[in-house]
Amino acid sequence: MTKELKVRFAPSPTGYLHVGGARTALFNWLYVKNKKGKFLLRIEDTDFQRSSKEMSKEILESMRWLGLDWDEGPYYQSDRLNIYREYADKLMEEGKAYRCFCSNEELEQRRETALAKGEKSWKYDRKCLSLTEKEIQEKLKNKIPFVVRFKVPAGKTFFDDMIHKKIEVDNDSIEDFVLLKSDKTPTYHLSVVIDDFLMGITTIIRGDDHLSNTPKQILLYKALNFPIPSFAHLPLIMGPDKQKLSKRHGGTAVLEYKRKGYLPLALINFLAKLSWNPGEDKPFFEKEELVRRFNIKRTSKNNPVFDIKKLDFINSKIISSMESEDILATMEELIKDEDRGKYILKNDRKKVLSAINLLKSRMRNLIEFIEVLENYLSDIKIYDTEGEEKYFNKNSKEYLMQFLSEIKQIDEKDFNTEKLENKLRFLAEKIGIKAGEIIHPLRLSLTGHRVSPGIFDILVFFGKQESVKRIENALKYIENEKNRS
Repeated sequence: MTKELKVRFAPSPTGYLHVGGARTALFNWLYVKNKKGKFLLRIEDTDFQRSSKEMSKEILESMRWLGLDWDEGPYYQSDRLNIYREYADKLMEEGKAYRCFCSNEELEQRRETALAKGEKSWKYDRKCLSLTEKEIQEKLKNKIPFVVRFKVPAGKTFFDDMIHKKIEVDNDSIEDFVLLKSDKTPTYHLSVVIDDFLMGITTIIRGDDHLSNTPKQILLYKALNFPIPSFAHLPLIMGPDKQKLSKRHGGTAVLEYKRKGYLPLALINFLAKLSWNPGEDKPFFEKEELVRRFNIKRTSKNNPVFDIKKLDFINSKIISSMESEDILATMEELIKDEDRGKYILKNDRKKVLSAINLLKSRMRNLIEFIEVLENYLSDIKIYDTEGEEKYFNKNSKEYLMQFLSEIKQIDEKDFNTEKLENKLRFLAEKIGIKAGEIIHPLRLSLTGHRVSPGIFDILVFFGKQESVKRIENALKYIENEKNRS
């Protein structure tokens, strides 16, 4: 029987799930969903000093928010320590691993001596491999701390990578690496190989930063007579300056993007397109379409660049495509955890939905949307400073007063875009000015912003009574500012 295809995502809870880890999780998820396999989640928490339960919870919450559901797990390596020790003992019994009693201070001294002699690098010199059984027992009796090292065999290690193709490493370049630390906790190499075998992992998809680990782990697979899985190493995400992605580039925690008003589908599309070509240039794809199109062989080896503007573009396109009801539901969920936006929950639902529908094609993210909505659903508290300096003056006050007089004459039932546009353009022609000289201060008066949807759509949205009120408030504000100056 053909073994069931299974992949895993195995984050370490020493920090939040950042975009690099999320991209790795996504590629695993897309790969296995496309091939109808299983996705396993494993928390690698054997670094007891740096790992925390809070970070584990944050990772799970991030995965759920992104919609990256798993079929098995989460498994925690901290629950499996005895398993790793048993395998380390087995390797020692078979002469494939050995105890090393060298202290860190001794190792550092030998390294410095070697470098002082002109050696370019130093690797462990196998001093403890030559210890006799009597010497070993004496050290154990005296309770001298030790680690367990893997005895790297001579020869070369080969493996085929789905992205990098064939890779060859001379084993002589690999030192006898540690399997168990002196406190009996496993190193990454030991725990990951044993877990991947026992959990039935057939394909390992991870970042390029693990490429150097792979030959060591293949040697362990062979030493333990485990089948070797397939590998795919993803190119690392870089900042716009081509340096390793960091917070200053936007490479922050996944849930921070939620708090900033990004949608999970936007982040998924953005991350999927970092290195992978979906075969068609569309602003975004639904998750099902991403799954259907996914082919890891279309992943580039080149390091992709994290460009927040691309994420903004994708997010804006998704917001624009959503039903207003769905946008409001997502906003309400976001508002629960935020201090801002409470006015939306208290406002007339029909009015809120109308405002969302009016504005949704112009918004980059939901937090921006929530902030902009306030001026449409509440009285304007602050006018845009730059707009005020540019558009609130003696002339604009006169134009606003004349336009106000015009719209007061329009019957409520005739307060439509066509009638309003005719009134405004006729007035501009009558005064001998461009229509924009009325539109700009009018927009600021109605919305408090310099940018908005079409001015006549704005007027209709507010209706005659509210539009008159807002223009009158703006005129009072201009007069007061003039008196203060």
